Amino acid sequence: MRRSVLAAAAVPAALLLGGCGDGGGDVVVVESTAAAEAGAASQAVLRDAEGAEVGTVQFSEVSAGTEVVAEVEGLDPGFYGLHVHGTGLCEPDSSAPGDPGTTGDFLSTGGHLGGDAADHPDHTGDLPSVYVTQDGLGFLTTVTDRFRVEDLVADEDGSAVMLHSGPDNFANVPERYAPAGPDRTTLRTGDAGARQACGVVE
Repeated sequence: MRRSVLAAAAVPAALLLGGCGDGGGDVVVVESTAAAEAGAASQAVLRDAEGAEVGTVQFSEVSAGTEVVAEVEGLDPGFYGLHVHGTGLCEPDSSAPGDPGTTGDFLSTGGHLGGDAADHPDHTGDLPSVYVTQDGLGFLTTVTDRFRVEDLVADEDGSAVMLHSGPDNFANVPERYAPAGPDRTTLRTGDAGARQACGVVE
């Protein structure tokens, strides 16, 4: 992976703001970033079904929750759904947990983190989509308070990050298109398409 300009975002906010004054005023830190904190951190390396690396996703503790930094490359332009799934097992052409008759790429990761406790987009592992530019590069930085870093690695079967083949609609289907509301597939997945790349959180 090429190093991105996101490295600049890891500079503590106090350092960035300190260079803007004339030396006579106090510096106010609005929010420190992951690099400025001594909290827990984890990472997932995203690989496609052929095993090629397409990106990384880093998780770091910040005061507001968990900072998620995703970087991908070599993809077609457009939006890609990004979710945390409940089982840390990224196997191509695998069976879905509890449903051995259903097979496909990375079905071994099971459903979204948080299971069936909520519908999309309120699963614990639902995240904003990643936008990939015409150069094939995508960058996303966001903060969620739905899980902590330790939640991703503390349970016995771990967790995984999934990059989907299409945009996530977050189950936002207006009544003029679906008077009865979004169907079960949309509520479960956000219609983000196939599981394109997967990485175990370590």
